[in-house]
Amino acid sequence: MQGVPEQFSDERDSARFRHLAQLPGVELYHAHISRYAFEPHTHEAFGIGTIEAGAERFRYRGAQHVAPARSVVTMNPDELHTGEAAADDGWRYRMIYLEPDLLEQVTGIRHWWFADATRYDPLRSRQICTLIHSLWHSDDPLAQQGLLLDLIDTFRPLARHAPVLAEGAHRFERVRDYLHDNYMHSLTLDELAQVVSLSPYHFQRQFKAHFHVTPHQMLMAIRLWRAKDFLTHGMPAAEVAAVTGLTDQSHLTRAFTRRYGITPVRYQKQVARR
Repeated sequence: MQGVPEQFSDERDSARFRHLAQLPGVELYHAHISRYAFEPHTHEAFGIGTIEAGAERFRYRGAQHVAPARSVVTMNPDELHTGEAAADDGWRYRMIYLEPDLLEQVTGIRHWWFADATRYDPLRSRQICTLIHSLWHSDDPLAQQGLLLDLIDTFRPLARHAPVLAEGAHRFERVRDYLHDNYMHSLTLDELAQVVSLSPYHFQRQFKAHFHVTPHQMLMAIRLWRAKDFLTHGMPAAEVAAVTGLTDQSHLTRAFTRRYGITPVRYQKQVARR
């Protein structure tokens, strides 16, 4: 079956990506997942999509959510989440991932933010599904731009457009920034705890309470998001493993597949810029 990675244990599971050369900052995704369970991962982009059939269960921002068919899913950048089936036949879904700078550039609107991870909205779900499908199958730059604007207009009413104020510029944001700046290195809990002047024990407890994941889970998510970018630009998988701080290509393959449901090499074949 086209698009099914070798690592999927169920032949009904498939995941495919597409990038649009004329729309950098856009990633399209179409999948049918029956048995696979995604480990915590992030997309570093706004994720907007629909559940075409079945139902998905996922953990996001410390809470469990279930999205049935005809639901709209909206996720903010840099938020780790999981994904697994909540129905016997799994779930089929389409997503578009939009980098924040692109969304701001196209609309002229700052401070996009989605408060709700999912909502049951059959009409809007069908509209978003149709527009993502049309974008996937369009090769005309003018048509792609028009479809993207129509898509943004469709999900815009679900978003907020005011700055999200952190809790007193929460100090744990400094740790996340540190992870982004040092993902290629081998890091220790002691080193991360020093960023916020806590003992390793208290640091891990408070970090997990704030972000709902462990420091190691966030680090791996950042490394694999970076790996996607390097693969997109044609870097060989073995080199990607080295520059993202992973042990070797086998480590990259295992970790990448657990989080995205597709091997690095197959992902690269689908999206690499030529």
